[in-house]
Amino acid sequence: MARTYTLKRRAEQQAETRLRIVQAAVDLHGSVGPALTSISMVAERAGVQRHTLYAHFPDERSLLLACSGLTLERAPLPDAEAWRAMKDHHERLRAGLRAIYGWYDQNADLAACVLRDSEYHALTREVIQLRFGPYMAAYREVLGEKLNKKGHAVLQLALSFYTWRTLVRESGLKQNAAVEAMVQAIACDQVGMR
Repeated sequence: MARTYTLKRRAEQQAETRLRIVQAAVDLHGSVGPALTSISMVAERAGVQRHTLYAHFPDERSLLLACSGLTLERAPLPDAEAWRAMKDHHERLRAGLRAIYGWYDQNADLAACVLRDSEYHALTREVIQLRFGPYMAAYREVLGEKLNKKGHAVLQLALSFYTWRTLVRESGLKQNAAVEAMVQAIACDQVGMR
């Protein structure tokens, strides 16, 4: 009985250490970005030795995957299927952009650092594509239904984190006003305004 308890406690301690490492890395990714986060920085912040970190994460890719997994577990991206049943296209756009912009608002610091680093850090770009690519594809499909080529281009602009940041954080629009501005921009294009 004592051996079973010891093994169980050891497994719990390993899980706690693993989580502490991942959380330390996520915190650093949200402040300095994944490209500038070193293994030494993560180990120090997590309060573990480098060899302990490597025992849990043999390479940077496995750590980045764990970080993105934890982030999406704690703050899941909106599910596009929830909007598919909406018949009114403008209401569908509003609901979708409201949910996406809400996610951006809650995760702004981390998203800004990670997206910035994905521009020049190949591994960050790979993990972004793996984790976020399917969601963005679903958003384009569900929200872009019946849009022409220009409408799809404006939708792509509306879905961008950088558009949200420009409208809300830099220009001071309220979230709903930013959503409405993008819905109107997409709608204007669809009625023939070129």
